[in-house]
Amino acid sequence: MAHCFGMNMNERALDLHEKKKGKIEIRSKVDVKTSEDLSLMYTPGVGEVSRKISENIENVWKYTSRGNWVAVVSDGSAVLGLGDIGPEAALPVMEGKVILFKQFGNVDAFPLCIHAESVEEIVTFVKQVAPTFGGINLEDIAAPKCFEIEERLRRELDIPVFHDDQHGTAIVVMAALINALQVVKKELKDVKIIVSGAGAAGIAITKLLLSAGAQHMILADSKGLISHDRDNLNEVKQAMLELTNLNNVSGALTDGMKGADVFIGVSAPGIVSEEMVASMNNDAIVFAMANPVPEIMPDLAKKAGARIVATGRSDFPNQVNNALVFPGFFRGIFDVGAKEITEEMKLAAAHGLASCVTNPTEDMVIPSIYDTCAAESVAASIRDMFNK
Repeated sequence: MAHCFGMNMNERALDLHEKKKGKIEIRSKVDVKTSEDLSLMYTPGVGEVSRKISENIENVWKYTSRGNWVAVVSDGSAVLGLGDIGPEAALPVMEGKVILFKQFGNVDAFPLCIHAESVEEIVTFVKQVAPTFGGINLEDIAAPKCFEIEERLRRELDIPVFHDDQHGTAIVVMAALINALQVVKKELKDVKIIVSGAGAAGIAITKLLLSAGAQHMILADSKGLISHDRDNLNEVKQAMLELTNLNNVSGALTDGMKGADVFIGVSAPGIVSEEMVASMNNDAIVFAMANPVPEIMPDLAKKAGARIVATGRSDFPNQVNNALVFPGFFRGIFDVGAKEITEEMKLAAAHGLASCVTNPTEDMVIPSIYDTCAAESVAASIRDMFNK
């Protein structure tokens, strides 16, 4: 049944995209109906506006739309569950992202899918187009190069740079975990957390939870637990060892899940068994977010003893979805004119999002993507930081 529904959905999606020739268009804020209209919005009137900006570059924020524009930049190297499919194939995904920016945050975003292989090429491209935009959203760029790209751009640009696969995922996971821990009556500083997946999302989740007060975290990748016994770790994973797996537990994911309170999966489908969940502590929290097939299906995780289960899917309770974060996050940083993104902003956004669920339950630890509270609360949390 699900397979038939999936095929039908695929056919309908193809039909929609073909009929509409994509999903976005540009519309004008002003009408051009008379020669005076033309003179004001284009020549000769626009010359005075350009002159004012040339005299003081900060006037660009006053006289143009730049302060509400985001560049959604992707090289198509790590798209959804599809992998390295290239910039052209990434374009429909980025168009969809642009719609969510507008609908939920009233932010105008533009998809920029580029042919660029190296870190240097991507950094150079983004720096060249940056004068047009108020913020940069990096999207679906493979690890580990995404880390260096984001770090370089943060240092070299004077506008906010947000890598959604890192920051957006981390914020929404933390928000869900805040409420899940409230339900099971456990404290973040006390729980043992195992994170499966040491790419962009897994590293960012781990960093944000550590900054929020988590003290017992272990990372795992496709080759097992990240420990000092491994000799095949890249620089990013080696750096994480300074902060995680303090007891140097080695072995497979199975070993890391024994006695864990929280499992967070941003890795691969079907890699967690019922036995692995059963080996966790009582009132276990399982966030199995591989898409479209999670690390373990919710019914199996529940059957094995998990108290709270979340996935990335909309057909199960507790959908952990980045769209709950990025529209409101950019709305907030644009409203305050932020020049960079800090850990404090991410923590504030997570708490703002979590607050949308006033009485968390096992099946409601995160608001629905259609809940207007989500974007509003995330934006308000950023504004409140700057107004203190």
